[in-house]
Amino acid sequence: MVNTESATPFYQKFSLILISMAILVLALIYGKDLILPLLFSILLANLLLPVTNYFERKKMIKTMAILIPLTLAILTGALLVYFLSSQIVHFMEDVPALQKRFDEVSHSVQVWFREGTSITIKKQNQYIKDTVTDFKDNAPSIMGSTVASITQLVSYVFLVPLYTFLILFYRKTIKAFLISVFKNGSEQNVRDILSESTTIAQKYMTGLLIETALVFTLNVIGFLVLGIQYAVFLALLAALLNLIPYVGMLVANILCMTITLVSSDDSSYVLGVGLILAAVQFLDNNFGMPLIVGNKVRINALVTIIGVLVGGTLCGIPGMFLAIPGLAVLKVIFDKVPDLRPWGLLLGDTPSKPILPLLQKTDTA
Repeated sequence: MVNTESATPFYQKFSLILISMAILVLALIYGKDLILPLLFSILLANLLLPVTNYFERKKMIKTMAILIPLTLAILTGALLVYFLSSQIVHFMEDVPALQKRFDEVSHSVQVWFREGTSITIKKQNQYIKDTVTDFKDNAPSIMGSTVASITQLVSYVFLVPLYTFLILFYRKTIKAFLISVFKNGSEQNVRDILSESTTIAQKYMTGLLIETALVFTLNVIGFLVLGIQYAVFLALLAALLNLIPYVGMLVANILCMTITLVSSDDSSYVLGVGLILAAVQFLDNNFGMPLIVGNKVRINALVTIIGVLVGGTLCGIPGMFLAIPGLAVLKVIFDKVPDLRPWGLLLGDTPSKPILPLLQKTDTA
């Protein structure tokens, strides 16, 4: 009997993997308006699945068992959007005063920059003027992108709840289809992959909610103790940006410190904001982040950063958000498929059990 695994050349396997990755990238580029709401719906469905199962075990009608937790999730999201909008409106009311303060700060920075370099304030103003002119020239395209983003957001509002309901309603049919597709002895692997992927998605969403609430609470306490303006708004902004691993917190630091610099007469507050955000980030990395996917699947930092940047390049901010659960599910698949286990090793933070014997052989060689 011929061993098909050894009979298939390595270059052929590798080529098929690269082709599959290319098809996936093209699908995300050209079909993201359809795929991204579906992926968010899958995450939300996994979050609501335990509650739905509980209601169904209590002999509740299937439709009501899905609608009740889904409606509560929608109302919670609406309250969060309202709270965020109220904070933004409160901040925007003070924009004229902040603009005046920004001009003063920017002039001080220009004087400091002139003293440290040979560039005069006149040249600096000319450079700023040219930048503003370029921005005006690109304003139509920026406005078009903004309108497209708003349209995409509106589509999410309608499509995500609909997809979530249908996924929960037909979840057994979808699972049976995926298992029945593989009739070559891989049915058990498919069951394991579906089970672990569901667990990871649930841990990700639950951990994300806990982590965001934790970061927001710590930020609010720190900013209120420090006594800066817009403490709640900045704390909420930092907590939401923290949803994007690594990159989001860097942007949050820059925005929060800049707003504090403009809105405060004491420059020491800027350093205080930076220290608070750094302390919260330290606590989040050591205690909050493990709650996202738990100890079952850990993605190393290098792959996480690359995945977030690639997701942002392909699909924007939604892609950056979906990068972590996507990589976690891919790792589950890679670990279950023998030919793909090296890729699972590449993604993982620690070697998985099927890979350990291979590493031990490598170390002793």
